[in-house]
Amino acid sequence: MLKFLRLISSALSNLSPKFTGIAQRPYLALTLIGGLAFAGSATIGMIGGIAKPGEHDEFSYLLAADTFAHGRLTNPTHPMWIHFESIHIIHLPTYMSKYPPAQGAILALGKLLTGYPIVGVWLSMGLMCAAICWMLQAWVPKRWALIGGFFAVLHPIMGIGGAWAQSYWGGALAATGGALVLGGVRYLIKEPRVHQALLTGLGITILANSRPYEGLLLSVCAASLLSWGFLRKREIMLALVVRKVILPLIFTCCVSAVWIGYYNFRVTRNPFRLPYQIHEQTYGIAPLFIWQNPAPMPEYRHASIREFHQLYTLFFYHEKHSLIGFIKVSLKNSLMYFILSFSVFAIPLLFSIRALIRWTLQSSWARIALATHIFVTAGIMLETYALLHYWAPVLALNYYVIVQSIRLWRRRDRRVRPLIVPALFCLAAIFMARSAHEKIQEENRPFSMRIQRANLIRQLEQQSVKHVVLVRHTSETHDDDAWVYNQADIDEAKIVWAHDMDPQENCKLVNYFKDRVVWSLDIERDGVPVKLNPFPRDSCQ
Repeated sequence: MLKFLRLISSALSNLSPKFTGIAQRPYLALTLIGGLAFAGSATIGMIGGIAKPGEHDEFSYLLAADTFAHGRLTNPTHPMWIHFESIHIIHLPTYMSKYPPAQGAILALGKLLTGYPIVGVWLSMGLMCAAICWMLQAWVPKRWALIGGFFAVLHPIMGIGGAWAQSYWGGALAATGGALVLGGVRYLIKEPRVHQALLTGLGITILANSRPYEGLLLSVCAASLLSWGFLRKREIMLALVVRKVILPLIFTCCVSAVWIGYYNFRVTRNPFRLPYQIHEQTYGIAPLFIWQNPAPMPEYRHASIREFHQLYTLFFYHEKHSLIGFIKVSLKNSLMYFILSFSVFAIPLLFSIRALIRWTLQSSWARIALATHIFVTAGIMLETYALLHYWAPVLALNYYVIVQSIRLWRRRDRRVRPLIVPALFCLAAIFMARSAHEKIQEENRPFSMRIQRANLIRQLEQQSVKHVVLVRHTSETHDDDAWVYNQADIDEAKIVWAHDMDPQENCKLVNYFKDRVVWSLDIERDGVPVKLNPFPRDSCQ
């Protein structure tokens, strides 16, 4: 193994002049990293098979994508909407995803360009890795910024083979916005320029439309950092700062605010009310933040939705609501974030921990990065839920720390100096390939919900007639119940998915879709073959 690493190190040494030449041309480096991330994501996706949605969040984002691809911001409420209620979807006052529009928009772009929403995910990966490299160009020497960009591409969890690149859940767009903000702030402190301010404002806009709460936390840090930076550099004229920084930022933020207000107005009929708020008011029990009290239990029409809110989401709230529970869960989530977000790149951190501590005490920018990470993490801990992509806005700071830890390690131990970067590249590539393989195997289990649903769609779409599928659970639990999700235009869809309700309500639906073939789909649990049977239409006459 050591000999193999030495061979790689020797090969990299021969490529070093070309590598340095690329790194010294920032736009070429960004193009290279972004292109590799997109091409790598697409290659893995096509080898493993186009991702099939299976999580509630994925179907919600795909609804938004289908809506935007049809040139609409939302959809009218369907007359039979109570049959189509789904998790993370609103039906009143309009029919739409509850989530901010950014992820749906990038999926819609992929769908419009190629017919496949997953292409939008691959594009977002290219943007994320390029944005991280751009951010690092402002924080570290350009050669190391390019290395950090390659690390972002090869990350086992959040790189081209992970869930962020091979599912519809998202994460890459928020990381792109965070990288633009973090990079833009340091560029502006170095030398105020209008285009850097506009890019920073674009980052804030992306965050506001993808992860608004965590984006707000990062934006507060960015505003504080800009103020601190300009106060330190008293030689910068106030008029220059206003013209080249403040006015462009105000412009982009105002445009973003107007857009968000208009989008909210179209979806919720109120410019100041988010679709997320409508959804939580209609269905939610567990509050979004731990200091809030649970809401009264709404009237649920479907057992799967009731179980999701009454058992699943409320569990997280109760687990975190006490002081001991809050500390325990916060430590667990922080450890989870560290392990997953650093992955194999935690190795140089652990080997250079003392040097990292000294560097942090000596470097103001290291302290700023640490303080920003702590502030955003503390804000996330106040939320009832904490998943990996919640930290996406500060992901770029991880690569700043990783790159610096490698530089400190190389400086301290000259014996392994030429082997560190090659070894990390090899480890990252191996674990990335393993992660991609495991994800492909997991998603392609023969009787998983996502595979059975996709196979059923393919089977029914081959027929010339249109269909209605009434989903009925034969067991008492509804684990991973993500069957009843529909396209933006329900009446025009080849297949309409609906909840099996009481005979009277079923007949209303059957009579509404009188020109369709109606099926009854029996589901026991995930991993068990589903049963598709003709629905007795005669019982509704």
